[in-house]
Amino acid sequence: MRPVRFSVVTAAAAAAALTAVTGCAEKSDAKGEGGISVTATDTACEVSKKEFPAGKVVLEVENKGSKVTEVYVLFPDDRIVTERENIGPGTKATITAEIKAGDYAIACKPGMKGDGIRQAVKATGKGATAVKRSPELDAAVAEYRKWVQQQADETLPKVKVFTDAVKAGDIEAAKKAYADSRIGWERTEPVAESFGDIDPKVDVREDGLEAGQEWTGWHKLEKALWADKKIGDAEKKLADTLVADLTDWQKRVGKAEITPTSMANGAKELLDEVASGKVTGEEERYSHTDLVDFKANVEGAQKSYELLKPVAAKNDPALAAELDKQFAAMNTLLDKYRADKNSYVFVSYDTVGKDQRKELSDGVSALGEPLSKLAAAVVK
Repeated sequence: MRPVRFSVVTAAAAAAALTAVTGCAEKSDAKGEGGISVTATDTACEVSKKEFPAGKVVLEVENKGSKVTEVYVLFPDDRIVTERENIGPGTKATITAEIKAGDYAIACKPGMKGDGIRQAVKATGKGATAVKRSPELDAAVAEYRKWVQQQADETLPKVKVFTDAVKAGDIEAAKKAYADSRIGWERTEPVAESFGDIDPKVDVREDGLEAGQEWTGWHKLEKALWADKKIGDAEKKLADTLVADLTDWQKRVGKAEITPTSMANGAKELLDEVASGKVTGEEERYSHTDLVDFKANVEGAQKSYELLKPVAAKNDPALAAELDKQFAAMNTLLDKYRADKNSYVFVSYDTVGKDQRKELSDGVSALGEPLSKLAAAVVK
């Protein structure tokens, strides 16, 4: 995953909550009272309004630059509320949010590198002070929060198996434990990313490092095991650092902002992760365990959908039917690559040919399109 590192924009820390919906399902409302146009270029992030009434806000984003960009909505303390990645040159995206009164920031990240170009914005008044939702959605959030914590709790022992093998200098045992140690993380990555500082410590790839950033985490150890084929004192120390950082994640997961729409947005983010890293083979470039991550991302997206489905199916039955169909198709396709039908073992991704990768990519696109509409269906 790309690192997300932002410096604090404002000293004001508001105890505010924001519910965001990404996707292009809603009609543009950027000219309305709560609408904001965001124009991203290679050198600027222009917003049409820096102060707006609290409540429903629609951001209409247009990338007029030459680089792929990302757009973030941030709390004052730099937690990531929502993001939209991979907005290509000349393309547009819509972000709809329910924002309580307080200070926020809108950030554009041209080239998906660096700290981003930020604009401080303020939501005024008393709107959205008590966003009401159904008991079904409250139950979905509660169950998802429980599941995310469970994934974190179950990840730590698996990470210890991996790092203990590293510290023992046992390369083969470490290789065997590597992919399994990442499954819980990959299923719930959008929640970890919402904190802003954990993902860059544990899941950054070498080409995703920012200037001056020390490379730590899974992928540095992956390179040592598969490319360098050695474990030294530095790698053993790095193993302890990975455990410490993931223990921090485990402790903080329960404090994450989770809403029905953040669940839906997170599901789409997981599919974007697959499209940008797993299908291309970039994520696990040394171990070629991309299909394990791929499956975990799909499982995480499907968990969010299944919990939100009772409401989504009521509001948009056609969408729910399409999502059921596409999740089933995606899982059937992935099952073709299981090395062991009864376990979480997949073939090495370097054995997957160009045509097969195209088939996987098409499957991701077919699922990602309706999934981008889930959040809108949830808040109808």
